[in-house]
Amino acid sequence: MDRRAFLKSLAVVGAAFTLKMKGGMSVFAQTINAETELPVDLVAVIGGEPEAMFKRGIEEMGGMGRFIKRGQRVVVKPNIGWDKVPELAANTNPFLVGEIVRQCIAAGAREVIVFDNTCDEWRKCYANSGIEAAAKAAGAKVVPGNEKSYYSSVSLPQGKKLKKTDVHKAILDCDAWINVPVLKHHSGANLTISMKNLMGIVYNRRIFHISNLQQCIADVCTYNKKPVLNVVDAYRVMKSNGPRGRTLEDVVLAKGLFISQDMVAVDTAATKFFSQIREMPLEHVKHLAHGQAMNIGTMDIDNLNVKRIRM
Repeated sequence: MDRRAFLKSLAVVGAAFTLKMKGGMSVFAQTINAETELPVDLVAVIGGEPEAMFKRGIEEMGGMGRFIKRGQRVVVKPNIGWDKVPELAANTNPFLVGEIVRQCIAAGAREVIVFDNTCDEWRKCYANSGIEAAAKAAGAKVVPGNEKSYYSSVSLPQGKKLKKTDVHKAILDCDAWINVPVLKHHSGANLTISMKNLMGIVYNRRIFHISNLQQCIADVCTYNKKPVLNVVDAYRVMKSNGPRGRTLEDVVLAKGLFISQDMVAVDTAATKFFSQIREMPLEHVKHLAHGQAMNIGTMDIDNLNVKRIRM
């Protein structure tokens, strides 16, 4: 799909909400030829259901076999932080999580583990989010993440505020992991996306909030075991009162999905998408610039090969 057609198709999503066609959508207006032979750096999909969008997006990225190898132990790390039903968009879409698990298994993963260090009581979060049922039905093992015994200390030598932290053993012991955040408003960090979702792999998050939240988010992303893939769920987007949300009035049915190996790039694209729902300048999501400065990834998505898909 060329740039003009894709931008036009975005307007069709106006059945769910009206996008403001401004410079903020440069992720969809970038000029790299969609037919280039270069590997795709970032996929942006709109207009489909979560499973279908992921199937199409991962195909454009080269297939799940590019990221997950036969015999690997894999972790799929969604946001399951809140005791909320899927319609309230506080957590990652369960259908998306299930599809990612299925594709990991189809690629030959010998085990797939799903977990999060939740904010509300973990059993309720796992059940009411729909993620536990979806993950198990797809063949994953679901483990808790809220006890200190599950964590071991790691050093973050590149960190500026955060020099060490405790990381869940599922991450420490896996061969590869996939980061699956939901795109939503956050009262402290302004947005929760891929980079902030790493707070769910550590035990003590209080230090993030009492030190420098935006810098600590970037610091934890310097951990040397990076996700092999970042999949941003923007199917339902919490536009206000995040990260927990209150009612359906906080939620927009945006029907979007973003995939990249680059956490900073995919979060930059997702931020630009969010800005069409509610104004959110990139400079307000400060951990993006911190991440770029620390060579975690790039915000310069205009120079990436972005594949745009309208379903």
